[in-house]
Amino acid sequence: MISLALAACSNTKYLQKNQLLYIDADVDVKGEASSIDKQDIRSSLYSKQLMLQQPNSLFVGTRFKVWLYNQKHNEKKSNWFWNLMLSPRNLEDPVIYDSTKTKESIKRMVSYLNNQGYFYATIDRVESIKRQKVSVTYKVNTGKNFVINKIYYEIPDTNLLKIVKDNEKLALIKTGMPYKQEVLGSERERLMRVIRNAGYYKFDRDAIEFEIDTLHKSLFRNLMNPFEGIVNVYNERKGQDRPKMDISVRIWHPEDSSIRYEKYVLDSIVAYPDFPVYGNNADSIFKTTQRKELTIRYRQNILKPAVLQRSILLKSGDTFSQQRTNDAINRLYDLGAWQFVTLQYRERKDTPNTLNTYIYLTPKRRQEIGANFEVSTSSDYLVGSGITLNYKHLNIGHSATQLNVSLNTGIELIRSQGEWMLQSQEIGGQVSLIFPRFITPFHIAQGTRSAVRTRLTAGVDYLTRSSKFYISNVNASFGYEWNASPYKRWIVKPISLNYVGVNLNEVFRETVVNLNPYLKRSFEPAFIGGENVTYIYSNNDALHKNHYSYFRANVEESGAWLNGINSLWGAVASNGNDLETMTNMPIANFLKLEADYRHYWSLTSHTVLAARTYGGVGIPYGKSDVMPYIRQFTAGGPNSIRAWRLRTLGPGIFKDSSLTASTFPDQTGDMKLEANLEYRFDLLRLFDGSINLKGATFLDIGNIWMLRKDTTRPGGEFRLQNLYRDLAVGTGAGLRLDFSFFLIRLDWGVPVKVPYFKGNKSGWYLGQWQLGNADWRRDNIIWNIAIGYPF
Repeated sequence: MISLALAACSNTKYLQKNQLLYIDADVDVKGEASSIDKQDIRSSLYSKQLMLQQPNSLFVGTRFKVWLYNQKHNEKKSNWFWNLMLSPRNLEDPVIYDSTKTKESIKRMVSYLNNQGYFYATIDRVESIKRQKVSVTYKVNTGKNFVINKIYYEIPDTNLLKIVKDNEKLALIKTGMPYKQEVLGSERERLMRVIRNAGYYKFDRDAIEFEIDTLHKSLFRNLMNPFEGIVNVYNERKGQDRPKMDISVRIWHPEDSSIRYEKYVLDSIVAYPDFPVYGNNADSIFKTTQRKELTIRYRQNILKPAVLQRSILLKSGDTFSQQRTNDAINRLYDLGAWQFVTLQYRERKDTPNTLNTYIYLTPKRRQEIGANFEVSTSSDYLVGSGITLNYKHLNIGHSATQLNVSLNTGIELIRSQGEWMLQSQEIGGQVSLIFPRFITPFHIAQGTRSAVRTRLTAGVDYLTRSSKFYISNVNASFGYEWNASPYKRWIVKPISLNYVGVNLNEVFRETVVNLNPYLKRSFEPAFIGGENVTYIYSNNDALHKNHYSYFRANVEESGAWLNGINSLWGAVASNGNDLETMTNMPIANFLKLEADYRHYWSLTSHTVLAARTYGGVGIPYGKSDVMPYIRQFTAGGPNSIRAWRLRTLGPGIFKDSSLTASTFPDQTGDMKLEANLEYRFDLLRLFDGSINLKGATFLDIGNIWMLRKDTTRPGGEFRLQNLYRDLAVGTGAGLRLDFSFFLIRLDWGVPVKVPYFKGNKSGWYLGQWQLGNADWRRDNIIWNIAIGYPF
């Protein structure tokens, strides 16, 4: 705190008398724009392209990086500590105020507002100077915003006019909408895509122009050009409530009038499945084979011709389409067999308006082997370590079928009464076969953009919790994965089977499990067999830089088809024994529903606001009255409500105060609701920028519940009228070390609202905070160490 105070006082120490430190900039927007538009305008005017001078960044209310700059260049600090702190990325030159840059900023801001349709906008500046520091407030008056009145199309080519009119319902400019320059730029790109997708191979964006009213001046040949003098054009319309404009869309032929835009069709399709990086397609080493309309030129037989032919979407005789070209490239990448995919078109000289297609494929290595060693710590163990061995074959049987094999083992250690103790150990393995198509008894059409896979998986896992239980889990599944669109993904498993075997330590059985009927039923061995459907939506791409969403919904059912097999087995068996009787293991019957929604806002280039809401419920039915232990919900821990340790929160207002709970926290439930809000920001770059130190503050809300009343856990059942009382609230802060390829996270959480707290009716815990008390901090502040972001 002393260092930060000194940093705040010493920023102007080395300035000359005629220099001012630029400390703050504010934008005050007034006018007839809506409140939402004003917020957008205010945010846009802060950009570096418009506001040419930006104040120095703040850290805990001080210009800490300027202070570090002075320590290096003026105080001449130099030792091992200062060399670590005074990395160039941690330093900022003091921003000396330049009034000429402010004037130029105003010109750019006015031009920007003109391009948004605010042709009467004005901007003034107010400078506030105190103690060699200056802050500037930009007073913005937007005036009235123009709206689009009519849209005309001036397209002499009737074929192009028909294409444009047929797709007019998807136009980005519409009558009645406010005018914005960037929308015209987006509309130009849309029109170009529509026309090229209709077969016009040589069409480009330069042929598209926009005109305002009947001035016949092309205002948008260069979309980065500001509208010099446009205000004078519309001075006569100042009196209108919402001044209007007409827009003409013009598409011209090439300058040489003898040339017209023509449609192109594809002729020959030639593929090179093992083309070297610096290869030559005229090389005589290539062999040639024909697969229907596809010509394959190869050096080695690395892929079956039928597989390659099925994976290439382009066909001879197709009309050229830019979208179909992109889809063809993506489909080939999705096979996972090639490192580079290059597609080229060449015009045929002997046949007009015809293209030959050449596809150059550079293969990956067919086999990969790797090992991963981990050392970790968490809120429920002190030290954990694990080893994972992976083997991958990308092209089994020359069919682009992938084989993945993984073996893993790990242990968790705790420290009790000064001694290290083994808490748990795990060993397991999994084998997966991934086929690049639908494998079904009937034909399913595959969409042009779908990355289709059929996945067959089998695995086994053995988990031992010292002195408590031993669980063996054998699983197998068969299902499909595909992308319905660039943002939507489906995972459907019509067959998913789990065998869960449980062996309890006798002492643990008598002292813990048998005393809790719910826990006893949870630890019973079971067959889990059913279906699983997952839908994922994510639009995190270049088109959604400022904010994007993620949504995941999962539905799992167990028991339906397995009960049918059980009944059929019993009917045909000579002794009448069914599957459950023979294995002495009941079939689990339940329906589990989950939904996870996340949204991310990039507030600035260095700050992000992330929010998540999650809801899940598991409903046992039939002969089952409880969810299997491995399918139940838990709360707390580094990826949940961080003010509680893993498995210590809930259900409801119940708190397990037993001696066993202190060493074996294991609260689970049938239902879970959770919401999280986290503000993330950059702090410093260390070691010449190789490590980025980031910070975060967060708020977590949620709990787990039982669907039925449990006498051993009073208050654990869900009641809608008690939802507010049952919710736990925690807050805290954290640090992240971002190494680019992975991130280490340290969070500390403190409870704000405790469901089982009896001090007040709602459970608010703020009045109990004693941050100066070491014993209170030890019992209430929870530290979480993890890898990666919580969401």
